[in-house]
Amino acid sequence: MRSTISPEAPAAPPVFLRLTGHPVRWQLLSELARSDRQVRELTALVGQRQSLTSYHLGQLRGGGLVTMRRSSADKRDTYYSLDLAVCRERLAEAGAALHPGLQLVPAALTPPPGDPGRRPADPPVRVLFLCTGNSSRSQMAEAILAQRGGARVEVVSAGSQPKPLHPNAVLVMGEHGIDISGRRSKHLSEFIEQRFDFVISLCDRVREVCPDFPGHPAVAHWSIPDPAAESTADEQSYPAFVRTADELNTRIQFLLHAIEHALTSSEGV
Repeated sequence: MRSTISPEAPAAPPVFLRLTGHPVRWQLLSELARSDRQVRELTALVGQRQSLTSYHLGQLRGGGLVTMRRSSADKRDTYYSLDLAVCRERLAEAGAALHPGLQLVPAALTPPPGDPGRRPADPPVRVLFLCTGNSSRSQMAEAILAQRGGARVEVVSAGSQPKPLHPNAVLVMGEHGIDISGRRSKHLSEFIEQRFDFVISLCDRVREVCPDFPGHPAVAHWSIPDPAAESTADEQSYPAFVRTADELNTRIQFLLHAIEHALTSSEGV
């Protein structure tokens, strides 16, 4: 008698696909890919009840794709952020789960130099980072993007209430091979009439007072805690500066991909 082989039960789709396949959750992810958002903003953007929006955000948080933190401007508000690095990993795993030939190879986080598709005479992409004091987060972001972006970008930073550069910002950037000791803090009014391609706020307070800049730049918010607020003692706040540098490195690596896409797309920046 010829033996028969029972077919295997079909495997359930990877959690990543089940999470992202829902239209509302996909829309939430799409909005968070552009900027960190408050719940009320996301509710308006997806056109759903706040209770339903919060439910889907909870599902995305449970899957590790989205994080949340209390706003430093108003503790009653909450900012949600998309973890792009985790999304990249989960997407690669989903492809491999279907077939080994579909295993995705993530693109290098830092796009290669040379700017394919750009003419030598094309101006660099202008980026402005903002925080309240321009003493740590925005200075660190400016330094990291300037180093990684090279001639492709022209980047500056400023604050709504400038104060002296924090020594831990200088120390941590020095450990990354970047010397910012000679930089000064600047008020955002110095740049209010200038055109930028990207304006990115890094603290919740400055987002509330961020002015409009000419030329309709792409505006995004990265809700990053002030590392100096963790402790008044420099040695105790140092680990917070290390975490801030790590988060900025990751976000800026993905920002470079967005800049590269804008440079080579038909629409431009």
